[in-house]
Amino acid sequence: MRFLLPLLGLSVVYAFPQRCPLLPRDIALRSETTLPDPFTTLRGQHVRSKAQWSCRAQELSALFQKYELGTLPGPPSSLKTSLSINGSSLMITSTKGSESITYSVNITLPTVGKGPFPAVIAFGAPSIPIPPNIATVVFDNSEFAQQDSLASRGKGLFYDLHGTNATASALTAWAWGVGRIIDALERTPQALINTRRLAITGCSRNGKGALVTGAFEPRIALTIPQESGSGGAACWRLSDYQLAHNESTQTASEIVDENVWESVDFRKFANNTDLLPFDHHELAGLVAPRGLVVIDNSDYLWLGPWSSWGCMSAGRLVYEALGAGSNMGYSSIGNHTHCQFPVDRQTPDLYAFYDRFLLDKHVETDVFYNSVNLTFDYSRWVRWRVPRLY
Repeated sequence: MRFLLPLLGLSVVYAFPQRCPLLPRDIALRSETTLPDPFTTLRGQHVRSKAQWSCRAQELSALFQKYELGTLPGPPSSLKTSLSINGSSLMITSTKGSESITYSVNITLPTVGKGPFPAVIAFGAPSIPIPPNIATVVFDNSEFAQQDSLASRGKGLFYDLHGTNATASALTAWAWGVGRIIDALERTPQALINTRRLAITGCSRNGKGALVTGAFEPRIALTIPQESGSGGAACWRLSDYQLAHNESTQTASEIVDENVWESVDFRKFANNTDLLPFDHHELAGLVAPRGLVVIDNSDYLWLGPWSSWGCMSAGRLVYEALGAGSNMGYSSIGNHTHCQFPVDRQTPDLYAFYDRFLLDKHVETDVFYNSVNLTFDYSRWVRWRVPRLY
């Protein structure tokens, strides 16, 4: 059952089995030099069941919105759709009060087989291979919420609808836009898209958006962030650690002066990410137990390959607690340029997840490795116990 729950003005759409305690009104932030415990709530309660994890996931979603990503609005008051005659373009009109916006997504269906087809929703354009029996839906996310520079704040169709004072960052705005795409596809069966078998992907800045969308939108079956770095698959604390050890890695302090991927409120943490009551291993945990495969580049130091490896290693512990460890994969291979997928080497890893989560095949998805023997010291960074949630 899906609820829309208000948390200090935050709207969280998630699949929860019951109503959960509201976020405490007063949150005392404290410095944590290790990765925060996903399994302990703000009130100090230890998560011991899947039902309790659902409430903790709601709490984490609210915290990410409050301190890093801005508020995810609820659905629009009305939504209208129009499919082009050849089925290649889906027009979406969302209305809130007296304001309306219209945008379209391009749909490419398989040339063989009978729909409805599973589909990959791609930010901008797909930079990973997509099997011929899976449809592609392309979303112009940069038109929806601009991301050219700090001057992009509050610009784009999302802000035309919700107002320039909306706290949602570009990443959150894109997640909201994907939610409306799924709404539209659900209402337009003639588009021939199976909305129970959807993936989201993007590379670099769009990879950050793909992970956030997978965390916030429960109808995404498979999340595929590619080379997303800090603000994506990397942990803020781990990236700061790399920079402190003379590795030129993107960090929060650089990002807040580069673009609008995070909210204005995140700036206060940019030079002290230890104060954040979460990190991105928990963003990956919000995708659990749905499919997640992180595609990375072990040679691109700016993206913090060690930070991503350590962060996702910690994130996989949430999957393991839920008894779904194989639902999360990590594949990092170097010796290629940024966002240029090494088809000959990484395709089997990716296609295994397509097969399992979009094509409903019984295949192994035990993919979790990097090609340069990066290691992660759990005893240094993970000071919490991983429960077995029943």
